[in-house]
Amino acid sequence: MHRVEHVMGFPVSLRIDDEDVPESAADAVFAWLNEADVRFSPFKPDSEVYRLDRGELSADAVSPDLAEVLGLCEHYRAATGGAFDVRLPGRGLDPCAVVKGWSVQRAAELLRAAGARRFCLNAGGDVVAAGGPWRVGVRHPEHADQVCAVLELTDAAVATSARYERGDHIIDGRTGRPATGLLSLTVVAPTLTEADSVATAAFAMGAEGVEWAAGLPGCEVFAVTAHRGVLRTPGFPTAGERPTA
Repeated sequence: MHRVEHVMGFPVSLRIDDEDVPESAADAVFAWLNEADVRFSPFKPDSEVYRLDRGELSADAVSPDLAEVLGLCEHYRAATGGAFDVRLPGRGLDPCAVVKGWSVQRAAELLRAAGARRFCLNAGGDVVAAGGPWRVGVRHPEHADQVCAVLELTDAAVATSARYERGDHIIDGRTGRPATGLLSLTVVAPTLTEADSVATAAFAMGAEGVEWAAGLPGCEVFAVTAHRGVLRTPGFPTAGERPTA
């Protein structure tokens, strides 16, 4: 089964190699991702996030899902000394850096509950791979038509934070200025909730974020610095220069 839909402002592709998984499993994945977009977007006036930020919803009245997301945001704010912060001065509440990985990981759990054992769920380049091995390319931060690494993943997730798609959009909450110490940072972790959040949080920290992320349990890191240096942890699961799946 293979399906691609546009959700949350980026393409989401789903490939399921199990023959006995019903089409309704894919339906549930995209229904959930669309629901998450409606509920947690900081740009939609009816979303929980928007209403909470505008004072239309009290902090003790948010849903358990949003409470979980905000708890993760606070965890990474504290862990990075404030470099990662979804409540930057002069800006509205924006938990998208956590919501994306968290919601896609939840979608992967829906697939597993439906009986899927070998699948690849790719949300704008951030990937949950079940079964395997799956080969996943890491885009070169300066050349869109090239990869700088090829991963081989089995039951893992990978996410990249970088400057190449949206420019200097990740802010170091400690300084209020764009984080420019890295060109890209890729994290492999057991779940996309971890991989995506850690990648963004570490990128916000700059070069020091590479060591921080590498020290987290279960995380492997590949980073390209602003000076074009490459840093990687020994366990980063590269597969060599082979074609991507």
